[in-house]
Amino acid sequence: MASKLLRAVVLGPPGSGKGTVCERIARSFGLQHLSSGQFLRENLGGGGETSSPVGSGCLDDAHESSLVQHRATKMLQGVEHLPAACRCGTCTGFPRTLGQAEALDRICELDLVISLNIPFETLKDRLSARWVHPGSGRVYNMDFNPPQVQGVDDLTGEPLVQREDDKPEAVAARLRKYKDAAKPVIELYKSRGILHSFSGTETNKIWPYVYTLLSSKIPPVLSDDEN
Repeated sequence: MASKLLRAVVLGPPGSGKGTVCERIARSFGLQHLSSGQFLRENLGGGGETSSPVGSGCLDDAHESSLVQHRATKMLQGVEHLPAACRCGTCTGFPRTLGQAEALDRICELDLVISLNIPFETLKDRLSARWVHPGSGRVYNMDFNPPQVQGVDDLTGEPLVQREDDKPEAVAARLRKYKDAAKPVIELYKSRGILHSFSGTETNKIWPYVYTLLSSKIPPVLSDDEN
């Protein structure tokens, strides 16, 4: 009998570091990582090469839910033959609304939901300093994760851009929109007893607690020090 899949999502407002946390989870625990933002880039740009940065929320609930459902179903079917340590998955950037959460319920039953709670001022500073590589979605922060050469991607040398909704004047409205949409989603998962919330201003300080939580569910493939 195949081992039970561990299905988890990481929730958090824009700039909360959920992508970084998911990457570390995938690396430390041998998980598959599904990113709705990457799915959108591949879908709209033909394999990730798109002329403008694509963010979560650029499609309506029905279209984005359909896209994520298709990719998640393919992933779950594809891991049936893998060793037990690999038969797990995390998703970031989805769900952000109650409609998307209901769509996700039709795909699978979640075992774990991680919610990142970051102060508003920290998010505002992070987003305003964030630049991205459009083709891959790689994110840089000019304060704590700058590119090797200012204004260009480390791997391709192509120009970085700042998303319109990362500009200071747009950040406050973006965060308010997330808070309103995410509240019923968080309450839903809290009522199911699968929500685990972590608060802080630095991903590196939040990460050890996330690592400890996941270690109580599945054995890690890397120690915390190796990450």
